[in-house]
Formats: sequence, C-alpha cells, structure tokens
Amino acid sequence: MSSVETVSALERRLNASIPQQAIRSQVANRLKHIGRTAKLAGFRPGKIPAKVLEQHYGAQAHQEALGEALQQSFAEAAQANNLKVAGYPQFEIKTNDLNAEQIEYSATFEVYPEVVMGDVGGETIERAVYELGQSDVDNTIATLRKQRATFEKVDRAAQAEDQVRIDFTGKLNGEVFQGGEAKDYPFQLGMGRMLPEFEAAITGMKAGETKSFDMTFPENYHGKDVAGKQVTFTITLNSVEAPKLPEVDAEFVKSLGVADGDVAKLEEEIRSNLSREVSRRLKGRNKDAAMDALLKVAQFDLPKSLVEWEVQNLMQQTVKDMEARGMKMKGMPLPPELFKERAEKRVKLGLILADLVQKHDLKAKPEQVRALIDDHAQSYDQPEEVVHWYYSNPAHLQEIENLVLEDNVVSWTLGQAKTTDKAVAFNELMGN
Repeated sequence: MSSVETVSALERRLNASIPQQAIRSQVANRLKHIGRTAKLAGFRPGKIPAKVLEQHYGAQAHQEALGEALQQSFAEAAQANNLKVAGYPQFEIKTNDLNAEQIEYSATFEVYPEVVMGDVGGETIERAVYELGQSDVDNTIATLRKQRATFEKVDRAAQAEDQVRIDFTGKLNGEVFQGGEAKDYPFQLGMGRMLPEFEAAITGMKAGETKSFDMTFPENYHGKDVAGKQVTFTITLNSVEAPKLPEVDAEFVKSLGVADGDVAKLEEEIRSNLSREVSRRLKGRNKDAAMDALLKVAQFDLPKSLVEWEVQNLMQQTVKDMEARGMKMKGMPLPPELFKERAEKRVKLGLILADLVQKHDLKAKPEQVRALIDDHAQSYDQPEEVVHWYYSNPAHLQEIENLVLEDNVVSWTLGQAKTTDKAVAFNELMGN
C-alpha cells in the first residue's frame, strides 16, 4: 500500500514499503552473478562458496538490490496513483533495521503542472514581412565586387573605402603604450576595423602628410591600459590606394562558381539564395513573436528539477561553445544564476508546446518532415545525400520532427491571435 502527500503546488511525498523477500531474492541473484567472475585468494573463479561471497560482497549486493527495489516500487506506485513525475525522486529510508520484513520509505518529488493557457486570441502579434527585390540582388553583387576589389595608388586625399598605409605612434602621458605603434600599417577606411575617431583623422589626408591629434578610447575598449583614457596619436600617411572593382563579366561570374560565366544564372542563384535566407529569418522572427504571445498568456508553476536540469544543459553548452572558440574553461565555473531566466523560459515553452500539440493534434506529419528536409537539402551540392543522412539517423530525424512541431504550433498560434504585418528593412532582417 502507498499514500501520497501534497507538500506544495508541485511537490509530492509518496510513502510506501518494500517486502524484504523481494530484496533477498535480488541479493541472491546478484551474488550468483558476482560469483561467476569474482577473484578471491584460495578459490577458483566460479567456485567460491555462497557464505564466502556473502561475507565479502553481501553489503554491496544488498545496497544495489535495495536501490533497484526502491526504483521499481516507486515506479509502480506512481503509475497506480496516476502521478506524472518530473525529475528524479529523493528517497528516505524510514525503517532503521534493513533486515526487517517490511522496509518503509518515502520519496519526495515533483509532478508536471497542469498547463493553463489564457486566451491567445486576445493577443496581437506583429508578423514581420519582406518582399525581395532586384535591388537586393544588385546590392549583393556590389558587395561581392567589393570583396574582390584590387587597389591602385592615387594622388588624392584619402576617403571612405580607400586602402591606406600609415606609420603611427600613440602616447599615454607622454609614453608609448602597448600596441600603440606600427610602421606601414595597412587597412581600409570605412570597414570598421579601426575606431571611428582614428579613421576620421586620416580621412582627408594625402600621402606624405603627418598629423597629431588627441583621442579618448571607449570605456569598454579591450586594451585595459588605455580604456576610457585620452591619448595622443601622431600619424604619417604613406600611401592612398583606391579600390578598383571587377567588371560583372564572364570571368567574374566564373570566380563565383557559375561554370559557364552566365551573368543571368548568377543573378538567379543569388536571388534563390537570398529568398531562402529571407524566408528563414522571417520564419525565425515570427516564431519568436508567437512564442512570446504564448508565454504571456500561460500561467502555471514550473518544476524546479526541470529548470535545474536546463540550467546545467545551458551551462555545459556554453562551456563547449567557448572552448570551441579557443577559450580555456577548466577551473572557470559559470554562475548558474546567469542561465536561470533562459532556462525557465525554455522549460515553460517546452511544456506549452507539448500541451498544445496534444490538445490540438499538431503532431508532425511525414509529408511535413520530408518537405522541411528537402528545403534544408537545397542549399547543398548533393541534396539527395543530405536527405539520406537525415533518414538514416533517428536522432537527426527527430530534430526535424521537433522543428515541424514548432512550426505547427506557430501556425496555430498565428491563426488564433490577431496579427498585423510589419515590413522590416533588409539590413535589419539580415542583422547587418
């Protein structure tokens, strides 16, 4: 028999007992298993007497059997009491004598909350929209030309997009600071490589000219010695080189991967790629807007255990990402509180999505999964191999199915809520 106490909104305590006989039979089975391979001086493997095995391994076998019996008893009691357990239970043995005929225990745990959704129909969602135009294709080609520009010396004042070569010396309190000196240093004006005040001082200078000026570094500058401080720079401009853009001809088109050099094919390929990227980014924005609306109208408590798990997942992922960037994270613990708000949001959204999928039959259909895989595969040279890669690995296929579930929930949410279209600028959409 078992009983369940309500400790708090989501916390429960199960009180139950385990018959000693169930544990004894498990101990006997474990000792037999251990005896097959155990090595004790004076005995051949598999020939150790039961009493000797009990003497050496009995405590270990009893502890393992008790742990397994607790888990099994708890699972059966949870099912019998229709408990939707969130996380792992904390067990407490109530019986002092572990050889008693009945081992009483309690298990404290959390249950999943009842997801209570408000009226999403009362929410207004701004749906981002953008219509791709020829100017976007032209601007992309212009950017590709700039990336492949060559530079030629010119006898005029330096201006934006010119490449310049300079000697410079920077002094703090009359002394050259670390990293504050270079000879014949090249960079392109207007690319954001140098601080704006530094570039502004060079713009308008001609080759052979020298200039001194004062400049204050930003407070958040990476060089701590000069961050937020005023320094004096002396610059000599050695040369000015103007960009020479390649013509949009067959040679240029071939350099971008279009084998026959057809300019029209290049434009079509760029338009297709831009269209796919614009669609992806609009989808992401509108998904976030729909999810925010769901979070706003949902009111329920979150299981602490699930939030703690998610905090740990986020911490581990952050460490991996930082190590992948070359940072040494060993011995550098991350404060869990940095991830708590994000973890709570992810757990809450996960519970909301699971609830909506079940209540409104928003499961991923096979044709939806295939359509999304085909869409992903289009950006690769061998799309059929990408399709095979997804379908040959259940874990990869599950990722796509989860994305389809999210898409279905977003579509349902946008269909329920009031929506207004909001045009976004191309550079804003692309994060430029």
